[in-house]
Amino acid sequence: MLRRRVLSNVAAFASAAAAFVRPAFAQSVASWPDRPVRVLVPWPPGGSTDVLTRLMCEQLSQRLGQPFVVENRPGASGNIGMDALAKSAPDGYTLGPATIANLCINQFAYKSMGHDPERDLIPVALTWEMPNVAVVAPQFVPVEDLKGFIAWAKAKRGGITYGSPGVTTTAHLSGALLSQRAGFEASHVPYRGAAQVIPTLLSGDLNFALDNLASYLPVIQEGRLRGLAVTSAERWPTLPNVPTMAEAGMPDFVVTSWCTLAFPAGVPRPVVDRLNAAIKQVAAEPSVQQRFQQVGAKVLWSTPEDAAAHAAKERPRWRDLVQLTGARIE
Repeated sequence: MLRRRVLSNVAAFASAAAAFVRPAFAQSVASWPDRPVRVLVPWPPGGSTDVLTRLMCEQLSQRLGQPFVVENRPGASGNIGMDALAKSAPDGYTLGPATIANLCINQFAYKSMGHDPERDLIPVALTWEMPNVAVVAPQFVPVEDLKGFIAWAKAKRGGITYGSPGVTTTAHLSGALLSQRAGFEASHVPYRGAAQVIPTLLSGDLNFALDNLASYLPVIQEGRLRGLAVTSAERWPTLPNVPTMAEAGMPDFVVTSWCTLAFPAGVPRPVVDRLNAAIKQVAAEPSVQQRFQQVGAKVLWSTPEDAAAHAAKERPRWRDLVQLTGARIE
C-alpha cells in the first residue's frame, strides 16, 4: 500500500513537472533569441569565412535584437570548430558557418572528425557563395595571364608550390585539379588560413594560390597580387579585367565555395525557421548584396531542406577530388 502511494505521488509530481516545463519551453522557443547567440567560426580571424560571418552576424543582430557573438575555433580544416558546434546544447544559442569543407569534403579525407555532419548538424540556409581566384605575386612570378603561368610552371624544374588554408579545403583541391589538368608539378603547402598564405606569396616563398576570392580581393585591387582567373561561370563584377577560367583557356572549371549557417541537431524547428526568415530578409536587402559583392561573395538564401539537398548533391564531386589528391588524415 505504501509503495503504491509513493509511486502514485512520484507519477503525479512528474506529470506536474512536465506540464510546467512544456509551457516554459514553448515560451523560450517563441521568444528566441532572448539573450546573445554564440557563433563558432571554425577558421581563423581575417579569412573569408570569418569576414563574411561577421557581416552576416551584424545584420542578424539588427533584425533579431540580440548580439551574435563570433568566437573563432580554427584547426583541422574546420573540424575543431564544427565538432564543438555539433556537441553544443541544442537550445538555439550556439550556431556556426558550416562551409563546403565541413559538409562535403572533410568526411572523405579524415579518418574521424568526431561528428557526422549529416546527422549532427542542421543547415538553416545557404548564406553565401564565392569563386576561387588564381593569384601570383608579379614580382616573383612574371606572367600576365593563366596561359603564361602554366608555361612558366611547366618550365620550373622540380615543380612549384601553392598554398591553401588547409588540407582538403577548396583551395587545396582546386590547386591540385589545376596542376593535374594543365600538366605541371605543384606541391601543396597548407596553412591555418589565408592570412598566412598571402604574406608568404608576397615574400616569394610560395608561387601561387587558387583560394577564396573574398580573402584575396583587397590585395588584388591594391596590385600587390595579380589575379589570373576566377572559377565562377562569369567575371566577378569588381574585378572586370580578370577572366574566368574558361576564358583563360581552362574549360569546365567552375568551382564555388559556399556556406550555410548551421545549428546542432535537436534545435527546435521554430527556432530554425525564425533564423531562416531573418537570413531571407538579409539576402533581399540591396545594400547587403552590395557589401557582400564588394568583399568577393554573393549573399544567398534557401530553405533548410534545399541547403541539405545542395550539400548532398555536391558530395560526390568533392569525394572524387579528395581521391585525386590522395589526401588522407588520421
